[in-house]
Amino acid sequence: MLEWQWIWVLWLLPLPLVIWWISKPVKHQNSSALKVPFLQELPQAKDLPNPRNWRWLARLSLLIAWFALVAGLARPVMVGDLVQLPVSGRNVMLAVDLSLSMQEQDYQLGNQMVDRLTATKFVAGEFIERRVGDRIGLILFGDQAYLQAPLTFDRKTVRKLLDESALGLAGRNTAIGDAIGLALKRLNDEPDAEHILVLMTDGENTAGVVSVEDAAQMAAKNSLKIYTVGIGSQSRSTIDFFSQSRSSGVDEEALIAIAEMTGGRYYRATDTETFRKIYEQLDQLEPIERKQQQWRPRTDLFYWPLGIALLFGLIGVAIRERSE
Repeated sequence: MLEWQWIWVLWLLPLPLVIWWISKPVKHQNSSALKVPFLQELPQAKDLPNPRNWRWLARLSLLIAWFALVAGLARPVMVGDLVQLPVSGRNVMLAVDLSLSMQEQDYQLGNQMVDRLTATKFVAGEFIERRVGDRIGLILFGDQAYLQAPLTFDRKTVRKLLDESALGLAGRNTAIGDAIGLALKRLNDEPDAEHILVLMTDGENTAGVVSVEDAAQMAAKNSLKIYTVGIGSQSRSTIDFFSQSRSSGVDEEALIAIAEMTGGRYYRATDTETFRKIYEQLDQLEPIERKQQQWRPRTDLFYWPLGIALLFGLIGVAIRERSE
C-alpha cells in the first residue's frame, strides 16, 4: 500500500499553471503587424524543425520534472503487510570473569586443549545466538567491573565484543560483587521487564568495593535473578604470567548462596560439554516469553520520483537550448 508522508506538498502541483497564467502577455487588438514586401522572395527552409514544437516538448519535459519533484517531496512510502514480531520482556546480562586465573588450559575444544576464557567465549557465544527476542548485555570484570555492551537486540555485536575480550583486560583479580552491582544498576533502568544475570567466574571475590553478600542482597530486593556458573575442572593453584601463585579454585559456597538468595541456580562447568548443557538448561528454565507485536515494513520510494525529476529536467533544459 502506498502512503504519502507529506501529502500536503501535492498542493504545489498546479503552481506552474498559476505562474503561467499570471505572467502571460496581454494581447492588443489594434496592434499593427510589420510587413515585409520581399517576404515571398526569401528562401523557404522546409527541412528546418519548427521551434514552436521544440518549445512545447521542452515545456512538457519540465512539467513532468515538476510533477515528479513534487511527488518526491511528498515522501511516498510503500507499506507492506502486517508482520508479527516475537518480543520477550526479559533482559539477560552476561558477566564474564577476565581475571588471570582464566588462562588455565583445562578445557577441550575438539582435539585441542584451550584456556577457560576461550571455552567460555565459545559456549557463551552459542548461548547469545539462541536468545532470539531477548535483549543481551555484557559485563567484563576483573579488578573492577566494566559495561562492555548495554542491553541490546543486536546479538552479533554482543558476541563480537565477547570474542574480542582478553585475559587481564579488566585486571588480575576478581570483583564478583562489583559485577553484580553494575548489572543491577543497568538492569534497573528497565523496571517493566524480568531481569536475569548469568555470572561466569572461576575464582573467589578478591577485589572490588561491593561485597558478594551485599550485592546478592541488593539483587534479591530488586528481583534480579542470578544464575552462577563455576568455571574450572577442579580446585588447584596455578602460576600466572607474572610468576605469582594464585588459587584457581571456584568459591562454590559463595556462588551457591548468590543463586539461592536471588532465586537462580548454580552450575559447575567442569568441561565444555557440561558448559553446553548448562546453557541448554538455562534456555529451559528461562523460556522466551513471546508477545505478538504488529509491525508493517516500510520502504521509502522518494528517490525514484526525484530521479525522474532530474532526468526530465535535464532533457527539458537541453531541448530548450537547442530550440533557441
